Amino acid sequence: MPNSIFLLDEAPLFPDARLAQDEPNGLLAVGGDLSAPRLIEAYRHGIFPWFCEDEPILWWSPDPRCAFLLDEVHVSRSLKRELNKGQYRVTINKAFPEVVRQCAAPRSDQPDTWILPEMQQAYYKLHQLGLAHSIEVWDQESLVGGMYGVSIGRFFFGESMFSRRPNASKIALVYLAHYLKQADFLMIDAQVGNPHLYRMGARDMSRDEFLQLLEQEINWKQPPNLWQSKILKEWKS
Repeated sequence: MPNSIFLLDEAPLFPDARLAQDEPNGLLAVGGDLSAPRLIEAYRHGIFPWFCEDEPILWWSPDPRCAFLLDEVHVSRSLKRELNKGQYRVTINKAFPEVVRQCAAPRSDQPDTWILPEMQQAYYKLHQLGLAHSIEVWDQESLVGGMYGVSIGRFFFGESMFSRRPNASKIALVYLAHYLKQADFLMIDAQVGNPHLYRMGARDMSRDEFLQLLEQEINWKQPPNLWQSKILKEWKS
């Protein structure tokens, strides 16, 4: 017997993520809002919002869950050569609003966006609260790639990335993984897998395993000043 899709009310609470639908994979609940308390509660319990224009807010927790263990991010030979050139500068939280806007911009293979204005505003609020962060890749003064997400406990919950130059988003991911590994983080959540993520070293794990790790590590205290706006040290193989 299939699980029910839950209708959220005004309280920023969620049903157990294990009750999500098998088809469509991971759909758990509908409704509610994108307030900071609700988003924080969602991420703490392995749930995230994803919906398109003219749809209600939909909340998901797929099985399996795609994630990068920090030791397993794959750096190909060609990417390693590009990293070793030192052409790009990589920063944290220098241009969060612009990274979100670039991630929301239409793409040749994806003319529509799920990062709607209300989603952008919600993550700006999380950024102001010190929970949402961006990684930027610069060629001199031009922003050419980056990614953003939410970080709680030992997790970085990746939301989206963009490239305006070949491999720019991959460079952001490699730098972020190296930085988080030094800070004793556990993983970068990638939500739902695709061939691009798997080529970069992402793996699938069961939702039960992912939720168990969340329960164990979500209250871990992050190092002070971890997300202070800064230039990251140059990557070396």
